[in-house]
Amino acid sequence: SCSRAKDVTMPAKLPVNFFSTRSPVIDLFRGQLDYADQLRQDSEIVLYFFYAPWCGQSIAAREEIEHVASRLSDQVLFVAVNCWWNQGKCRKQKHFFYFPVIHLYHRSFGPIEYKGPMSAVYIEKFVRRVMTPLLYISSRSKLLDFLSNYEPGVVGFFEFNASPQPPGYLTFFTSALHSLKKDYLGTIRFGVVTDKRVAEEISLVHSGSVYLHRHANTSLIYPKDIMNFTAENICKWALENREMLIRWLRPHGGKSLLLNNELKKGPALLIFIPFNPLAEIHPLLDEITKVALEYHKCNKSQAAEPDLQQVGDSDSPAFDSSVTDAHLKFSETFPIAKYPCCNTVVLPQWHSISRTHNVCELCVNQTLGVKPNKVHVPHCNFLEIEAALDSFYLQEHTFFQVISNTIECSNFLSFYSPFSYYTACCRTVNRHFLSFISSEKTIFQTPKVAFSSHGKKDKTQFSIPHIEDRNCFIPDLNISSMNITGLSCRTNKTLNLYLLDSNLFWIYAERLGASRSTHLKEFAAIVDLKEEVHYVLDQNQSLVGPTLENFIKNFSVLYSPLKRHLVDDPSVHFHEEHMVTEVTTNTFHQTVFLSAKNVLLLYYAQWCGFCASLNHIFIQLARLLPHESFTVAR
Repeated sequence: SCSRAKDVTMPAKLPVNFFSTRSPVIDLFRGQLDYADQLRQDSEIVLYFFYAPWCGQSIAAREEIEHVASRLSDQVLFVAVNCWWNQGKCRKQKHFFYFPVIHLYHRSFGPIEYKGPMSAVYIEKFVRRVMTPLLYISSRSKLLDFLSNYEPGVVGFFEFNASPQPPGYLTFFTSALHSLKKDYLGTIRFGVVTDKRVAEEISLVHSGSVYLHRHANTSLIYPKDIMNFTAENICKWALENREMLIRWLRPHGGKSLLLNNELKKGPALLIFIPFNPLAEIHPLLDEITKVALEYHKCNKSQAAEPDLQQVGDSDSPAFDSSVTDAHLKFSETFPIAKYPCCNTVVLPQWHSISRTHNVCELCVNQTLGVKPNKVHVPHCNFLEIEAALDSFYLQEHTFFQVISNTIECSNFLSFYSPFSYYTACCRTVNRHFLSFISSEKTIFQTPKVAFSSHGKKDKTQFSIPHIEDRNCFIPDLNISSMNITGLSCRTNKTLNLYLLDSNLFWIYAERLGASRSTHLKEFAAIVDLKEEVHYVLDQNQSLVGPTLENFIKNFSVLYSPLKRHLVDDPSVHFHEEHMVTEVTTNTFHQTVFLSAKNVLLLYYAQWCGFCASLNHIFIQLARLLPHESFTVAR
């Protein structure tokens, strides 16, 4: 009987050096993981570069790693390990799903995996953060520099009187390494203060205290009485309570939900700037950070709606003379301006004949009626305006039907309290007039018909009014004079702010509408996923603070004057003489909507096979249809 021949397999070729023999990187190309662990015992900082010799990303990252090693080899040990050879220990013990993988060790602490861009400047920045996870703050000026940074800062106060170090210092040091392990972007910076006088600047009195600085919200001190003082707890506390005014986005290039998850949160302002993480100063980033800080500074936002008792007080932090003047002028034309707590309500119903909307300014009136005591409310209480809206809904039909020639105001009793009254001043506006901002006129200044709030009752379809930011209806607080301070809390169109490095991710900017020919890689766009629109900042304008402020303010108003950006194909040319007219983004409105003829329009895509087979039928149809009454387009 014939026995079956055995399978013959060719053994894998022996691996060869991946890095040059002259390279400062130690190349363990046979996957000697045990030897790599021995090398780690003798070094304070070690970087492991796990690679597969066939992997394109590993080959591309090799040069970047060599560049970093040439700069830091006197302080950091660089070890490359082939984790693909089947006889090597690395392949047998490690199970990576992708290559290359970078692990860092700070003495016995690790591994800290680096997941950022495979670019030399970013890798070097991260290695330096692992080398010195704590920044020594020696003076008041250095403390101010540390706290003024856009990234969250955690400061520990430790008096170095005891030897070798004060209690809790090693725990704090380890917590800084933990934060790098959990947050590879390194968004939280850790600093240490040893001078008691410097520590008192941030209210730290006792050695071992930890302080988390926040710009827009109240800064925090670590609650030792509630949480144990461990490295994991400090890191967790800092990550949970940090303030992210502006976030870096760094897509890794593979399949990812990073952008999708962020854009789902709401409208996003994406800012592309060239960024060098190793640079000492970043003037453009500082300017963007300043805008972000003002935008989120909600505790100062009452400057736009000054309280009556603060108007004459120049020492008040909410006092702003220019805004106050505007507000006082406004009160002459629109009587409800003297109430500090107001909301604009756009009634959703249409007047079927005149095609108009009713817009009401609803205010909590603290001057009408009898009150047991005068209560000073410096801020607009959300519960109060919610109660006002509830009472407004019950009488919504009153504010819907009848038209008159003047703005009229109506006071009505609170649904909840016999001591509270509300004031509603309403006006009817035409649909076409809602783009009032671009014509530099406002609703309450234009001589359109107004309607009385004391209308006759009628059976109308009830629906919930739409609440918007009140400032867009105030004549003297239009876009040019609108204060960006605290704007994120004064509008229903709050933006999340994101930064992307244009040196790495310019392809995203081009997809959003950035010019391919531009030499200066600066770009900003607002993407609103829910409304399926996005807006592009004019690239002829320089990307500076005032430009960004105006871009944000133009988006934030109720009827934005920003022009929606649509993707266009510049390679397609418009030819009148063809049987089938080619329609692009720029010609669509003119060809389809403004045409005096009937238009038959085909939507197609380059990859659509059926569309290609339909072309000759469509051309034949164009010949049959009368040209004087039909336009055939695609």
